[in-house]
Amino acid sequence: MLNSLIVMDPVFVDAVYDSAAQAEIKALSNLVAKPLSREELLADLDILNNVDVIFSGWKSPSFDEEILKHAPNLKMVFYGAGSIKKLVTDSFWANGIRVTTANSANAIPVAEFTLACTILGLKNTHALHNQIQATRVYPDHGAAPITGGYKAKVGLISLGAIAREVLRLFTMFDYDVYVYDPFISEETAKELNVTLVELDEIFKLCDVVSLHTPLLEVTTGMIRKDHFLSMKANSTFINTSRGAVVNEPEMIEALENRQDIIAYLDVVYPEPPAQDSKLYDLDNVYLIPHLAGSLGNEVGRMGSLMISEFKKYLNDEELDYEVTKAMFEVMA
Repeated sequence: MLNSLIVMDPVFVDAVYDSAAQAEIKALSNLVAKPLSREELLADLDILNNVDVIFSGWKSPSFDEEILKHAPNLKMVFYGAGSIKKLVTDSFWANGIRVTTANSANAIPVAEFTLACTILGLKNTHALHNQIQATRVYPDHGAAPITGGYKAKVGLISLGAIAREVLRLFTMFDYDVYVYDPFISEETAKELNVTLVELDEIFKLCDVVSLHTPLLEVTTGMIRKDHFLSMKANSTFINTSRGAVVNEPEMIEALENRQDIIAYLDVVYPEPPAQDSKLYDLDNVYLIPHLAGSLGNEVGRMGSLMISEFKKYLNDEELDYEVTKAMFEVMA
């Protein structure tokens, strides 16, 4: 029987790996200790000497050379959270350790959140709310500037796991979906029933633009002032990816000039914004404290997915959500 260990943020451990999940891990492996925090593990690295698999999540340790020196038998990490950027290192890959992530489970609430913002944006609810609060007068029915959902043009920037889940939800609606993703072929676009366009075009064409681009060196600051200024009247911008993909000073300047554009910002850079940031003052900016991903009872889905992956691993089956080094290099 394999030796296992749970290492992650103690605040979240019982939500991600609840009592039933922990009981299942114990039934399938020899759980060598109670769940540990990153700090507890770093204070006693010898506990890793005989560990074969680790279950983790938020505030996981970074598996660097020092940690891996104490974990000669470590073969697999099951990461019950999203991005593994802070988890793996060159030493991790060099030691042939495998990793699977619940990123796809985290995609579900982000996609649901994106859909909610899309629907609210197409009804122009945020702007109308501000107007009603300021004037205490309801606009005449039918006179408000509303696009509506029928044949609305909705744009997705980058078609990774989250955007594909968004796309799946969109199949229930009558949207015309446009995609900017230089890695998607015309054949794939046809299969997905989306229209491929260039980045500049997606802002000009769409009533809603939703950003899902991973933060890489080449994508940092790629969304600029002119993109926002080119947007249609009363359109909506949604960012649930990473704040630094947007050139924030330029975005602020554009949104000051285009008060008709509503921006739903689940992520910003820096996060949170500086106390003197104009983002706090703009009526057309809807600031959300990075909560689109799994929170509350949603995090249990991530632990459940990792248990399923562990069962496949024990049966020597192909894992559904394993991340390779090549995949990692282009992930968020």
